[in-house]
Amino acid sequence: MKVKEIMTTQVVTVSVDASRYQATALLRENRISGMPVIDESGAVVGLLSEHDLLARPGEHVQDVMSLAVLAVSEDTDIDDVRHLLVERRIHRVPVLRGHELVGVVSRSDVLAVLGTEWVCEVCGEVMHATRPPQTCPRCQSPTRQFAAQDPCPGS
Repeated sequence: MKVKEIMTTQVVTVSVDASRYQATALLRENRISGMPVIDESGAVVGLLSEHDLLARPGEHVQDVMSLAVLAVSEDTDIDDVRHLLVERRIHRVPVLRGHELVGVVSRSDVLAVLGTEWVCEVCGEVMHATRPPQTCPRCQSPTRQFAAQDPCPGS
């Protein structure tokens, strides 16, 4: 499964020259904990989180934002993103098409996929995805042969 299948495409962003108060209001209004920071051309130049606003002094976003931006493409595999989120201990990753911001994938996006199992009713193959696959990778049965089920505890 690829990032483009689970990413959030309605991305809330903040301008690099916005005040910390404007940024705080955006986070609260949208009930999110972080967002990409963009410059006047729309390029991603940083990330801003609640932690940044609480831990760093400064009056503007550019004073408190995190400059190290790890980004992925739409065709990045979800397992690679999961690994990145865990190993780097980050909460969200911007998704870029070239230099254009097209989405964000967060821990909760990845968890939603892991929490949904599809079982092929023909061969029993189990797959994790937000929707049933086009065909079963084991027996090639079509989508209509898949049933959603809750994952087993601890799986």
